[in-house]
Formats: sequence, C-alpha cells, structure tokens
Amino acid sequence: MSFRPGYQRASSTNLKAAAAARPLEGKLAIVTGGSRGIGAAVARNLASKGASLALGYTSDSSSEPTAKLASSLESSHGISVLAVQADMGNANGPAHLISSAKNHFAHPRSGKFQIDIIVNNAAVSLNMPVEEVKAEEFHRQYTINVLGPILLLQAALPYLPTDRSGRIVNLSSVSSSLGFHGQTIYGGTKAALEAMTRTWARELSERATVNAVNPGPVATDMYGATSPEFQKQMKPFMQSAPLQKVRPGIDDEQFVKDDEMAGGRPGYDHEIAGVVAMLCGEDSGWCTGSVICANGGFRFSP
Repeated sequence: MSFRPGYQRASSTNLKAAAAARPLEGKLAIVTGGSRGIGAAVARNLASKGASLALGYTSDSSSEPTAKLASSLESSHGISVLAVQADMGNANGPAHLISSAKNHFAHPRSGKFQIDIIVNNAAVSLNMPVEEVKAEEFHRQYTINVLGPILLLQAALPYLPTDRSGRIVNLSSVSSSLGFHGQTIYGGTKAALEAMTRTWARELSERATVNAVNPGPVATDMYGATSPEFQKQMKPFMQSAPLQKVRPGIDDEQFVKDDEMAGGRPGYDHEIAGVVAMLCGEDSGWCTGSVICANGGFRFSP
C-alpha cells in the first residue's frame, strides 16, 4: 500500500517499523462528529490502523476535547490529525471541512490530495410525538443528518480515488426501520441516509464502496439524553438481542444496575467503531450498498 508524504509523523524507528504493517497506512479519513462518542471511537480505531484524520466538530465547547484527541492520536500512532470546526448544519460547513483538509494534507510540492475514507457520523436527534413536530425541528435534523452528508460528498468528489479503493461509511440507526414512538423525524433522516447509501453505491462504483451501519442503543450522550419512557419501549428488543445481555464483572457497573429497567446493555462506542473500521479496509472491497448491523442483534438484517 502506497504512502503519501506528509500524512505520517513517525517519531521513532520502532514506530515506523510497526506502522509498515498497518492496513490503512498512508490513507486519509474524514470523520464528522469526531469530537466524542462513536466519532471519536472511529477516529481511535482508524488511527491505530495507520490512517491520518480530519476530524470535524461543531460547537466551541468541543474545540478543546477534539484538540486533545488529535494530539493523543498523533503521539500514540505517528499519524497526522487535523481538527476542524465545521457545522454540518451550515451550507458552507462541509466544504470548509474538505478545503481545510486539503490545505493541511496536500503534498507540499505536487499538491496531490486524495480522500480515501469518509465516515458520515455527525447527527442530531430530538424525540417528540407527531402532534408536536415543528417545521423548525424537521429542518434542523434533516439539514444535519441528510443534507450535511450530501454536501460533504459533493465537496469531496474531486478528491476520491478512481480505482474503487475509496470507502464511505454512513452512520444510520435501527430507528430507520423499527418505528419507535417519537421518532417521526429522526427515524426518517436515517431511512433517507440508507436510501442515499444505495444510490451512492451505484453512482460512485468506480470510486468507492458505500455502506451504512445501523447501531442500536449506544452508551453515548445522545442515548443518555433519551427519556426513561423511550428506553422502556426498547426493553423487549434489548432482552432478545443475543449480545446485549449484561455480564456482571465484565460490563460497566451502571449497566448492571440498570439491567432490570433496560433489559440489557447498550453497545460500547468502540464496538460500533470496529464494524465501521472493517468497512474501511481493503478486505471490504466486495461489499457496497449494504446496511451492516452493528447492534448486538438488536435488529437482524432481513
């Protein structure tokens, strides 16, 4: 696998030797929502495999944690990481993320710049019954969750590979197909993202594979903000999911305490990141247009 100068910052002979065997060595990945949760976990996984990263984040409060994550990944894995404040809900945000990545990672002499991996992870959610849905909230969620990935792909298109080696992974959700109460908007945005995944798999067939993953409940801020009533409706799914049974002494103590109410444990962010990373490697080259279950059996693929 070729290495593009300027992407790696190896600091020792041992680090360089170890890096030579990494499957994503010399690749560049764009990860939106990269400051925390699943996005940060994906960044850690891809960095450990040798990929350099451009991490998009939105709020001022995320600036410091994203900068710390970037510094940690650089020192631990000898790769280059750029943190970019770019709002996926702003029409100019996606293009700003791509242009910032180009300015940072382009070869200093030839100007060569290629984006190998895109992980569309940034998303927002707010549950409400249909009678309470407001146009403003509809537009907010669809702008970030659906239009944001479209605009990001448009900005990235000139820089995708031309040999099918590119990888695009969209973070969907079981909410796209299970019809949870209160998710008229959010579930719709994720269903739209899955439809876009199939379309892009055809349109970009000579450039990149395009797949989605559909996590169920994951121990992130978004899941933590859901109501007890919402979590209660998921209990039967949790109880029947093969991998979500709580394991005392292994799983987080809070999950053990909450087991009676929840019916099982949510996923860990690194578990979702592992599935995403599988779709980013060379071995996934014969998989495209698919929704891959990353939910412990919360929902089986049809």
